[in-house]
Amino acid sequence: MDILRSIGITEPVIQFMLVNAILGLSIYLTLYTGMFSLANAGFMAVGAFTGVILTQEAGLPLGIGVLGGMALAGLVAIPIGLPVLRLHDIYLAIATIGFGEVVRILILNFDPLMSSITGQTVALTGGALGIKGIPKIAETWHLLLFLGIAAYCIARLHRSRFGRAMAAVRQDERVAANMGVNVVYVKNVVFILSAILAGGAGALSGHLTRIISPDGYGFDQAVQILAFAVLGGTGSIAGPIVGGIVLTGLPEVLRFASQYRGVINGLVLLLMIVYVPGGLVNPVGWARLWRRLRGPTPDA
Repeated sequence: MDILRSIGITEPVIQFMLVNAILGLSIYLTLYTGMFSLANAGFMAVGAFTGVILTQEAGLPLGIGVLGGMALAGLVAIPIGLPVLRLHDIYLAIATIGFGEVVRILILNFDPLMSSITGQTVALTGGALGIKGIPKIAETWHLLLFLGIAAYCIARLHRSRFGRAMAAVRQDERVAANMGVNVVYVKNVVFILSAILAGGAGALSGHLTRIISPDGYGFDQAVQILAFAVLGGTGSIAGPIVGGIVLTGLPEVLRFASQYRGVINGLVLLLMIVYVPGGLVNPVGWARLWRRLRGPTPDA
């Protein structure tokens, strides 16, 4: 632990590494099924505000707050997914970005909207200022347990009949449908599962900081979550986990060059996309890069 502290990796940084690893898994599910969805930041916001309101206003324990955030995120995903998942590629990405912005605006205006409806003063989300004074009750072992359970469930899901259907939908939706796969059902279930994971990550992260605000869950956060999967790779479950951990810890390690951290992060992502497009967890890609660097071997 002392070695990690010497390079800037403290316990709070480790906690956010784990939160981002969970977020990486959430987008991994949709990408694995061939859906380019960027809705995870919106679901994260739903989970964060729901979890904090349950623990702050209702006095419920953290576990109930996390489960409540996950449940509401999953419920919100049902009516969103049915029309939106008919879109593909960039159109799906644009639609889900729009969903994230709608969530952010709703949270921003939730208090005055509910006050006008009920005729009483409502103060839950705090508007643009968000919710302040949140106790840091989430601990590292909570995050490790959540991440371990999520990774285990996804691994079991891959080995199931439903997991094979997910892979078939990713390869070709029409062929999968001709083989008897209910494509609409598979895509919607995966979308809901992804929302539940993002909601859980949001609820946990909301109890790691003293304040949450709607601006923390905008387009930048959606792109950041996508970057976890891009950097780590979507060829295996380990990819987005590693991507989330590395991309969170890298700015702390590079504190000595704080003015260039954004440039270095972008350069790392660019180099990975160009030279190892399969991500960090991609042995085949690294082997190909090694052969390219080594050059042609002389004939024996």
